[in-house]
Amino acid sequence: MRIPDVARAQLAVKFQVLFPHLDKRQRRLLMGAEARLLGHGGIRAVAQAAGVSETTVRKGVFELEAGEAPLERVRRPGGGRKRVADLDPGLRPALLALVEPDERGDPMSPLRWTVKSTRTLARELTGAGHKVSTDTVSALLREEGFSLQANAKTIECSQHPDRDAQFRYLNEQACEHRDAGQPVISVDTKTKELVGEFKNGGRSWRPAGEPVPVHIHDFADPKLGKAIPYGIYDLAANTGWVNVGTDHDTAAFAVESIRRWWHGQGKAAYPQATRLLITADAGGSNGYRTRAWKLELARLAAETHLTITVCHLPPGTSKWNKIEHRLFSHITMNWRGRPLTSHEVIVESIAATTTRTGLHVTAELDTNTYPTGVAIGDAEMAALPLTRHAFHGDWNYALHSQPTLAIPTPRAPQAPAWDPALMSDPVLTGLSPHQLDDLTQTLATDGDTRRGRPPRLAFPDQVLATVLHLRVNLAAEPLAVLFGSSRTAMHRTLLKIRRLLEAHGISVSPATSPPAVLGTLQARVTALNNDPNNNIKRTC
Repeated sequence: MRIPDVARAQLAVKFQVLFPHLDKRQRRLLMGAEARLLGHGGIRAVAQAAGVSETTVRKGVFELEAGEAPLERVRRPGGGRKRVADLDPGLRPALLALVEPDERGDPMSPLRWTVKSTRTLARELTGAGHKVSTDTVSALLREEGFSLQANAKTIECSQHPDRDAQFRYLNEQACEHRDAGQPVISVDTKTKELVGEFKNGGRSWRPAGEPVPVHIHDFADPKLGKAIPYGIYDLAANTGWVNVGTDHDTAAFAVESIRRWWHGQGKAAYPQATRLLITADAGGSNGYRTRAWKLELARLAAETHLTITVCHLPPGTSKWNKIEHRLFSHITMNWRGRPLTSHEVIVESIAATTTRTGLHVTAELDTNTYPTGVAIGDAEMAALPLTRHAFHGDWNYALHSQPTLAIPTPRAPQAPAWDPALMSDPVLTGLSPHQLDDLTQTLATDGDTRRGRPPRLAFPDQVLATVLHLRVNLAAEPLAVLFGSSRTAMHRTLLKIRRLLEAHGISVSPATSPPAVLGTLQARVTALNNDPNNNIKRTC
């Protein structure tokens, strides 16, 4: 029977309207039903109207005549296009060899030392003959039990054999002091914080799409500098005291923080105290090897009439310090996601820290200067009223109150003697005085010109500065300080002399190792920068 063209057109319109709303099986059943209604020739007519093969329409007719129950899926099990991993049996082993080269593949794989993203893995697999997409790589990794993982801090370094014994001893000392009504404090320096419009970790509630703008780079502001919070946590009272320094984290700064806590809070809380127990880390400004720490504590003991006992945590166990998780962690959570724009903001944020368990924190700003490099000699150490405990006297010791004993004053670091001729030392320049003079004369024919305004430096000094720059890698800033010039003039000088050296085919080989005398030059630069009468622009 011939199907009229009008009927075909009507079927085409019907299929065009319904097919977008049906899945593949439903389309087959609809076409099969229409073909059965048309009778002989219906399969071909429906196939032409729907734009499919007659086999597809015939399959729909068979499904209707079989009377099968409705399926819960479009395809029968095993139907559809095969997965790449099934068509390529070598794909999965090749992928595992890339992500686990130590166990299943080549230990020297080019991906062994790279970040193995799905895009990188897909590119490497495709190059090895396994054509695969990033989505397929991601799916295969999940099937194999992989997921994105961060590093886990679970491997401990070599621990001291007396680590556990020291913890028990420290706990006994803390319990004894606490039961006797004597103060017990935990001290440490919190992470130094950049002051200014810098990104601070964490998130805070803000209007959607309006994050607080901060600097792209975390370069310290030379005017604002950094903040150094030194904390004192009172274990019995659950109170904290934070001294926010602006200079250096030294032993003098650490003890000054304890001094401020005692006069501002501890003395009132423990009016009958005769002893003080301090638990501290093994390193840093309050480390057990730091002589200045012990000397400053002796001075504090003499001032406060307290016997100060110190018990250090064993090396490598600073995370067990009480102050870390009872004070510092709450401070970090309190100011999370907020730029620390000034020292005042830092102090106020610390002072506003509280917890549901009753923690209260006091903070104040310390603008004093604390010089580094303070030397404590053997004689000064021998004069200290220090008693070491029988168990690990290096970690456990007491400084007694002896007001009549003269506590030695720390000696300020001594600047080495300075001789300008030191800059032309052959050890620094790699040239004898005669060779340096010859080099200067050779370059002077083209470089010692008098056009324009006179240069800041004489030509021999220009050559010497460039030789030092090339020989011992001295930058323009410290050279400007050493030669009494400016940064801009020194940059121009170095560029000029280097061009002259290239024009004459002369090269200055860098030193294989930094000469010891270089330290004297560095000390000279530091001394000039700290001189208030020095008009040279300070270096960073």
